[in-house]
Amino acid sequence: MTDEKIKYMRLALKEAKKAEERGEVPIGCIIVKDGKVLTRAYNRRQEKRVVTAHAEILAIEKASKKIKDWRLDGAEMYVTLEPCAMCAGAIAGARFKKVYFGAYEKKGGGVESKFNILSESGLNHVTDYEGGVMEEECSAVIKKFFKDRR
Repeated sequence: MTDEKIKYMRLALKEAKKAEERGEVPIGCIIVKDGKVLTRAYNRRQEKRVVTAHAEILAIEKASKKIKDWRLDGAEMYVTLEPCAMCAGAIAGARFKKVYFGAYEKKGGGVESKFNILSESGLNHVTDYEGGVMEEECSAVIKKFFKDRR
């Protein structure tokens, strides 16, 4: 695994910790473009009381606002959990170059585990992806959160 992938996934894990501190499911996301962090976000569904306040959606919205365009061509996303179907659809729509995710979401993963939205050839854009980046670390954060809740 490259140093760059580890560096950015560690930043995504820092965002996940922020979510956890606020009682949110600990998922963090980083968007990188041209070798620089463009935006960071973490889950805020409880705080915002909005179902779409996933880390990925919030990061995409911030990035689009920052560059003043909905197209995020050439950008890469690092997220601690495999995106759900909603987030994968937004990722494909925003035309990301590549998505790296940590833990797999076996029940509802929208990239590989349950659905294959990013590689769906019927969409306008196919997004490359790589799962399992720092998988153990990313999975441990989520497992601990739910274990502590029980």
